[in-house]
Amino acid sequence: MKQSQFQRQHQSEWEAFAKTLDALERGKQSSAISIAGFPAAYRRICQQLALAQARGYSAQAVNDLQSLAQRGHQQLYRHRSPLLGRLLGFILGGFGRLIRQEWRYIAAASLLFYGSLLGMTVLVLIFPELIYSLVSPDQVAQMEDMYDPDASRLGRFGERGSSDDWMMFSYYVMHNIGIAFQTFAGGLLFGAGSVFYLLFNGLIIGAIAGHLTGIGYHEPFWSFVIGHGAFELTAITLAGAAGLKLGAALIAPGRLRRTDALRLAARQAVRLIAGATLMLLIAAFVEAYWSSMTYPSALVKYAVGLLLWLMVGLYLLMSGRNDHATE
Repeated sequence: MKQSQFQRQHQSEWEAFAKTLDALERGKQSSAISIAGFPAAYRRICQQLALAQARGYSAQAVNDLQSLAQRGHQQLYRHRSPLLGRLLGFILGGFGRLIRQEWRYIAAASLLFYGSLLGMTVLVLIFPELIYSLVSPDQVAQMEDMYDPDASRLGRFGERGSSDDWMMFSYYVMHNIGIAFQTFAGGLLFGAGSVFYLLFNGLIIGAIAGHLTGIGYHEPFWSFVIGHGAFELTAITLAGAAGLKLGAALIAPGRLRRTDALRLAARQAVRLIAGATLMLLIAAFVEAYWSSMTYPSALVKYAVGLLLWLMVGLYLLMSGRNDHATE
């Protein structure tokens, strides 16, 4: 069946389902579809989504149905699952499905962030003085002190003991989540803010990495960042992807008004930033209580770091694969 015929056949059903969703989301009753008939209508939407995907219909058609299915799923289980159950469902499956669904924005954010990071690392290795075009001499000296091979704790300015780990954990949470939300909110500037913060943070991290590697501090620096970086760097790209999604809705709203397109995009973007926030909490814990340690050998920390990167990758690729209703 051609896409145009498929859309004409089911358009009225989709509009009725959308009206019911709007009413339920406002906490009201709807005459479009009875509450008793809502589960059956939701199953039909899921079936139609599967057909649209199998037949290779346009991305816009699939995304519209996917949005209806996801909103329907949320309303269907809103009163059946407690908050903890919904949170666990998101962590165990929903987040992974969301990542795979929004892979285009994540790929774009990753290219901007990792491209600028790796590029600046190489440039500073070749031209060491380039570090001072991005980082002040005082900050460079502070970074050298934090990653001095003779330091008792890595990533800390001055000599702080293990009793200060909880203070550093709080600092990392506030600092990293602040960067993530800044990158996310920048999407409201038609995506330009998200692009800027992805590039800016990539350049700064790359400049520091290149400088510390060039002066021989590569072992303490890289053994420090490899562990929590699996969560922290991934979360930054997810925050950037969420911002880029908002920006894309403002730049190309399609047939919708910009406010409506932004509202629809925000449903997914907010879930992305929520998942990124959870990853940043994990990153802060690892950074405060593991990354800063100096008694494990660098080889052990590299091994643990690679294992964490592998776990994050497998989680994002495989979690939620058994539930295809909304993927």
